[in-house]
Amino acid sequence: MMKTISIIAASLLASAAFSQEPIITSWLQNTTTTGSYYMSGNSTAIGNGIPVNCQEVEYSTDWVYISTGGVPSFPTGPFLDGNPSQTEDQNVIYRFPRVPSQNTGTGQETTAGNIGVFVNGVSLFDYRDGVSWNTSTNSLCGGPGNPPCPGGPTASQVWNRDAVPAEMGGFDCSKGHPADGNYHHHQNPSAFKLDINVLSTICNLYDADGLYAIDPTQHSPLIGWAYDGYPIYGAYGYANNNGTGGINRIKSGYELASYSVRTHYPDGTNVDDGPAVSATYFLGYFREDYQWVSHPSEDYLDEHNGRFCVTPEFPNGTYCYFATVDDNWNSAYPYAVGPTYYGNVVSGTVATVSEPTTTYDPSSSSLNEEEFNAMKVQVFPNPASDIVAIQVLDLVKEDLKVELVNLAGQTVNEMNINAGSTIAYFDVQSVYAGAYFIRISSGSFQRVSKIIIE
Repeated sequence: MMKTISIIAASLLASAAFSQEPIITSWLQNTTTTGSYYMSGNSTAIGNGIPVNCQEVEYSTDWVYISTGGVPSFPTGPFLDGNPSQTEDQNVIYRFPRVPSQNTGTGQETTAGNIGVFVNGVSLFDYRDGVSWNTSTNSLCGGPGNPPCPGGPTASQVWNRDAVPAEMGGFDCSKGHPADGNYHHHQNPSAFKLDINVLSTICNLYDADGLYAIDPTQHSPLIGWAYDGYPIYGAYGYANNNGTGGINRIKSGYELASYSVRTHYPDGTNVDDGPAVSATYFLGYFREDYQWVSHPSEDYLDEHNGRFCVTPEFPNGTYCYFATVDDNWNSAYPYAVGPTYYGNVVSGTVATVSEPTTTYDPSSSSLNEEEFNAMKVQVFPNPASDIVAIQVLDLVKEDLKVELVNLAGQTVNEMNINAGSTIAYFDVQSVYAGAYFIRISSGSFQRVSKIIIE
């Protein structure tokens, strides 16, 4: 496999234009639009003055540098678990390798904090939230309100809590939250309200937005990069590794144990006891409740939550991770990357760029007419009486202008769907009843949908 990967990587570098690698071109850049956040109980977003997405992309022979504040273009918050933090400007430079390499030895475990970065500059964390089970005191340790864990906050314990179910009440509509100001996702960065089985009602008051919206009929977009330099895709991909077989949900190979007491790991390893399975400490409360199981079907992922396969950006194939969900589109462990990396971890943050680089100009890869026409857009409800929502089922790579137009061709209202967000709303309660059009445009491209307002 390693020989095959090396040949394909060499082929890709030889055939592609020097600056057209996805590791360079996939980042969403912006220097003018600033972010916003919600306060609890107020559905009007408040500006934070921080530029959203990434501010600059530079590359050298071996590295790509991403300058970003780590703030998404969709509003963040509120965080209803008492989290005192708000999204803050990270003012950070990330460095990624242009050519990643497989780790042929023991897999390197993911760690607390950043393990990757989404294409909008927002941080990706792994499953953990810093809370574990202290087997000496038979109680939780670490995190707010608990005593410290043995060995300190970075030490791995026998039973480590899974942040996704444990912190559900503290995620905003886009399934993210901050830690000391660093807004991040542990999971697929799409809105709760767009899941088939909705686990959180927070989107009922705050816009149902996220980095992208799942579309089960097409290959999910490239949404981020792991710290080993390999790409991360959304929830759907080609059924077969060679790009054939249609579009399938790409599945985690991890399964929950069937035990009722935590005296052993699912593989039979004898460990210090954790709490018995209960309504409080349910199966899946701890990461160690899962074990990886090999599946013959190619749409199941390996123990790192990835596979070697063809993708739209890599027609010759690459190793990549997927942001896994279950058949209800609820996040599925290990969520994106982990619990170990496939590759050698060489990425991270740097204080400055200390070598000659070329600055990538995103205008050279502007949205073309074919891509614009291929975007799937939902306008609902139709007819409408109070709110009209315009939802893009994809990753929006460039700002889109959205207009409500009357039959005389006059613009009644206008909004943007910014790159890295998915939705816009029109309040039509004060609009005269009748037929209208929703016009979506990007540069010289436009498309129109008819809507009835009652």
